[in-house]
Amino acid sequence: MEDRSEVFQEGRPWKPCRDQEGKEAERPKYSQGKDVQLRPFDHLVSAAEAGALVCLFTNPIWLVKTRMQLQTPGHASPYSGFSDALRTILKEEGWLALYRGIGPGLMLVTHGAIQFTAYEELRKAMIFAKSKQTRADNRGSEDLLNSVDYAALGAGSKLSAILLTYPYQVIRARLQQRPGSDGTPKYSDSWHVVKETARYEGVRGFYRGITSNLLKNLPAASLTFVVYENVIKLLRASKEKA
Repeated sequence: MEDRSEVFQEGRPWKPCRDQEGKEAERPKYSQGKDVQLRPFDHLVSAAEAGALVCLFTNPIWLVKTRMQLQTPGHASPYSGFSDALRTILKEEGWLALYRGIGPGLMLVTHGAIQFTAYEELRKAMIFAKSKQTRADNRGSEDLLNSVDYAALGAGSKLSAILLTYPYQVIRARLQQRPGSDGTPKYSDSWHVVKETARYEGVRGFYRGITSNLLKNLPAASLTFVVYENVIKLLRASKEKA
């Protein structure tokens, strides 16, 4: 039951929720006006749901992108562009080919989930580590972190997500290769990719290209979180002044 010590909100009297029989009912947590902290699992599930929807809509785009990046002048009939690639794939392989690699792609939704969960947990840990200074300088917890901290948190969380999920990117890319001249794909499924890669290349094979990936994504993640956190601070400050 709702705590009656919090009877008035903005001068309005507390009114109990009632069900269809007129009995007083429990109010949902989101309507209680309390700042409820989400658990790591909640962050993980929310990010995974959003990532899965994005994956279902964008897998055809990723497939075309991968094939155009891998094709060389030696191909018998190279794609001339995005629309030509789509038409050719639909004509020669059918619409199901647009969803090759969807399995590893769905597993990759954990990338964003891991990144944001790691960011939130690292952020909490850093605030806790710096919280001993608040008594000395009377700063709030939100003022403990600066742009350098946000950059480090963004890069650290991105690094952890890449290291854990990069093999899925390799598997997806190899599955999405264009079939040979006889129309037979090099790999039949994800497990085939795993077996062949492990057999001929070992663990390193699952991390091919990771250096360029890190050089691209770590600075981008740092900048993203620096901008995000500082914009949040500006909005909060302007709201307090209003």
